[in-house]
Parts: sequence; structure tokens; C-alpha cells
Amino acid sequence: MHSVATSSIALPQQASLEAVRLTSAADPTSSAYKIGPLDLLDVTVFRVPELSKTVQVAATGTINLPLVGEVPAAGHTARDVERDLTKRFGGKFLQSPQVNVTIKEYNSQRVTIDGAVRKPGVYPIRGETTLLQLIATAEGLTDTAQTEIAVFRKADGKSQAAKFDLDQIRSGNAKDPAILEGDLIVVSDSSLKTAYQGLLKALPITSMFITLL
Repeated sequence: MHSVATSSIALPQQASLEAVRLTSAADPTSSAYKIGPLDLLDVTVFRVPELSKTVQVAATGTINLPLVGEVPAAGHTARDVERDLTKRFGGKFLQSPQVNVTIKEYNSQRVTIDGAVRKPGVYPIRGETTLLQLIATAEGLTDTAQTEIAVFRKADGKSQAAKFDLDQIRSGNAKDPAILEGDLIVVSDSSLKTAYQGLLKALPITSMFITLL
């Protein structure tokens, strides 16, 4: 059974804005939602029906389209993919193409790992998965990684977060938390951008998820 929020915390303004941005990336109703493997996309090129099609994002994170071939999609928003396709089609094949990308089905079960891991990115999950398993999937921590790790998620329309101490988990003094679809894991180090640093400092180390105000 995974933890539920039992309290709330007010963050500094910059940290609060960053928390909202981070959790929005996993919310399908948000324009900031980042595409994941197995999501189904509708790609429409205005007045070029032969290039307009419905495509599924492969497990590798790409979509395959006529003329341009494999195009990265996972980890990007629909608007990001639109801009990329507009450049690719317009570079050699079409004059001023008008490209529209919408997400038809949200099929991906994935989490995002950022910060001081060797391979940050978007990873698919299947079944019960824990924090240590996801860090191993990202090929472990960098040499500059700190032991504090934050997990952000969206629950009941609210942004939530919890901070864990990796040393405590590895020693068996703290539970290895379950990671859910859409979670964002941020591993701390001294090079994290200012907004991340303020957010991590504001969070207490706890095994329970806290609603962010």
C-alpha cells in the first residue's frame, strides 16, 4: 500500500511555481503533459492528407512518419512535437507546413527521473515498482549526487511531494517507497537549478506525501 497525503506545506513562491510545473508534466489534462511510450497521437498536416495519420509512440519513445522517418516524441509535449515536425517537413518537403499534434489516447505507464542520475529521462513501468528500482533503471547516481530524493505526483487534482533519504532506505531504516505512474523523481546535487534547490530544501524528509500549497 502506498502513502497518502496527511498534511500540507506552504512553499516559497518560486518553489511553489516549480512544483506546479513539475506535476503538470504528468497530468494528461495539462498542455505541459509529456508524451510517453504507447501514447496514441493524431498528426495532421493541413491540406496534405497523405501525411496525416494516427501513430503510436514506440517503446523507444519515437513515432514513424512518411518522409521524415523516426521522430522523438516521448518526454516532449504535443506542442514540442508540432514544432519539430513543422521544421522537418518544412526543411525539405513542404512550403510553410501547418502541423497539428493531439494526444488521442494516454496509454503510457511511465515515470520521469531528473537530476543526478546517469541517464535521466522518461521510463515505462509495469507492475509494482519502487524508488530504488527506478534509480537502478536510470543506471544509478552520478558521483555528485546527494542522498536526498524528492518524488512529485498529482493526486485528486492536487500537487503532492515527499522527500526521502536514500541512505536510510538502503540501510533498511526507511521503507523503499512505491513509485506510481506519472511520478517525477528528482535526485539532488549541487548543480540543480535554483528552483529545484529551493523546492528540495523546503520539503521535510518524510515517508508520507504532503500536499503542496
